[in-house]
Amino acid sequence: MREVEIRDGSIRLGQLLKLAGVAEHGADAKALLEEGEVRVNDAVETRRGRQVGPGDLVSLGEDVIQVVAED
Repeated sequence: MREVEIRDGSIRLGQLLKLAGVAEHGADAKALLEEGEVRVNDAVETRRGRQVGPGDLVSLGEDVIQVVAED
């Protein structure tokens, strides 16, 4: 598991995927979501605009990202 820091209280899922380096472009994030490959807190998520915040876990296969607040 790796941590990705965010500045604000939440971030859109598509933006998080780009920030974490999982998706290079928004279209890449959209494709991953449409294929049902992304899970948020163990639930499949298909919405690019879904808000995630500190404490949320986002996973793609074996890759798990924990969202944390920036210090």
